[in-house]
Amino acid sequence: MALDNRLGCFCPHGDIHIEGKEGGPLSGLSFAAKDLFDIEGHVTGAGNPDWLATHTPAGATASSVSKLLDAGAALHGKTITDELAYSLAGVNMHYGTPVNTACPDRLPGGSSSGSAAAVAGGLVDFALGTDTGGSVRVPANNCGLYGIRTTHGRVAKDGLVPLADSFDVVGWFTRDARTLARVGEVLLGPRESFPAGRLVIASDCFDLVAPEMRDALKPLVDRLIAAVGPRHYATLNPDGFDVWFAAFRQIQGFEAWQAHGEWITKTQPKMAPEIAERFDLGRQVTEEQVAEAGKVREKARQRLAAILQPGDVLCLPASSGPAPLKTLSGAAEGAYRAAMLKLTCPGGLTGMPQITLPLAKLEGCPLGISIAGLPGSDWMLLDLAEKLANFTV
Repeated sequence: MALDNRLGCFCPHGDIHIEGKEGGPLSGLSFAAKDLFDIEGHVTGAGNPDWLATHTPAGATASSVSKLLDAGAALHGKTITDELAYSLAGVNMHYGTPVNTACPDRLPGGSSSGSAAAVAGGLVDFALGTDTGGSVRVPANNCGLYGIRTTHGRVAKDGLVPLADSFDVVGWFTRDARTLARVGEVLLGPRESFPAGRLVIASDCFDLVAPEMRDALKPLVDRLIAAVGPRHYATLNPDGFDVWFAAFRQIQGFEAWQAHGEWITKTQPKMAPEIAERFDLGRQVTEEQVAEAGKVREKARQRLAAILQPGDVLCLPASSGPAPLKTLSGAAEGAYRAAMLKLTCPGGLTGMPQITLPLAKLEGCPLGISIAGLPGSDWMLLDLAEKLANFTV
């Protein structure tokens, strides 16, 4: 069966269609997988034609994909990713930019751009992505979707092309909170209970965004306050986001070069200049710098544990704004990426789970808010997302 690729979200290298097992909890649902996940008998392309040409077909399917197939969901294709997942824009110079149906003149966000576009456009019911520095959270914000970054290490990463292993996690997109949770029942295991806690509003994160964005998110914050109960305002990062961002970038760059530097040196692949530059910067990071950055990461984890108790929900903006226009380029793209990473790097540094809720709008475009919690609190967030979907103040 040929894939419907009118949104430019599916990979051109082969139609993949695998039916799920009959009678499973996800029977009747279709999904797509980002082209970082191995599918037995197919070459994983990782968003780069030279990667595709220099790798052999996978000998096994990634366990996250296999679990979904075993649960009855049908795989309808592999989706475009930004090259080796090293971007937040959703632009791929080789395969194009998937269409953001929520705002067609704006970027879908990356690096899980194709997965987000396929779900937003109704081509599949849900899609797998990965999140290192925001690659599920940002596209979910841009395309008006629910998206979850799971606790680091919660979902197995076998059969997955890495970017930075100590930050990489499996995540997924849906158009509704119920489906988000149904996928969680397969990939995370049975629902778990948590004590009632507070809503902790990260004031310094809201200070990073423009006043009009805070105004747009306020009704949603009010819904969270009404749904969760007691509220508390806290400073997530007393050291300043420049410090956390720098540490995140150094660890990410170092690990990305460790993962792919040998292949890049040998193959000399054709890459987008900005992505090639990021790998080159990673090549220059020293072990001493990574050790110092690791101390910052440890402080970030300690800070999260200091401001959150079991059952507490952290609230922060999902992004620095609505999806940027497709005309974004050069210095503007760099500024957008830096502003975004200041908001998303806490997820990677602390390993916490985080869900983007697509429940606001600005400039006629989707705008998300994030809920997060202590590592391991994925089910607390999924339950709250379902509650909020049917909750009015």
